[in-house]
Amino acid sequence: MENVPAMAETNDQEVTEEIILPENLLPLRSVLGQGVTPLDACMVLSKVSHVQYTEVAMLRLEEGLLRFIFPEHLKTTGAIPLSSKAVAAHTALSKKAEIFNNFAKVKHASIFETIKPNDTHNEKARPSPIHKLMSVPILDRDLNVLGVIQISRKGLDPRFAQDFSREDLHDLELAAGVLATSPVLLDN
Repeated sequence: MENVPAMAETNDQEVTEEIILPENLLPLRSVLGQGVTPLDACMVLSKVSHVQYTEVAMLRLEEGLLRFIFPEHLKTTGAIPLSSKAVAAHTALSKKAEIFNNFAKVKHASIFETIKPNDTHNEKARPSPIHKLMSVPILDRDLNVLGVIQISRKGLDPRFAQDFSREDLHDLELAAGVLATSPVLLDN
């Protein structure tokens, strides 16, 4: 099923846009409710994307800077200026979805990959590197960038990280459309 905008009338005769989701993305409807946290949204995204929740990142654009709202341990590590060479900045500026199935060879700001979550039990364990990445802008109805969502595949050995497909990227674009209408970007 395609992502076909359908028009629905509300009680006060106002016309609103409704997003039609394919069956595999129906769990995303749960991110539209009040009180949804970035963790809640990223858990749903990880489920529909078939990755671990630790392989999902959500950034919000604030005054020319992309700030992590998930994962939690990156919220206080700084922000990504739109002028940087970071993939998330490029995604926000170009307003285009990107897929990298050979991410290790892509020139990128790897500083955020080296930061360990606070709840890591093994102090010597290093975070697994990103091998595959999808990066999609979250755009409002007027095509203004609200943020960026990224799904990665991490691991110690790149041979075990499955490539992302064009269908995976399309699904993430649909998910970004849902996130654009979710209070999760505004409330957190």
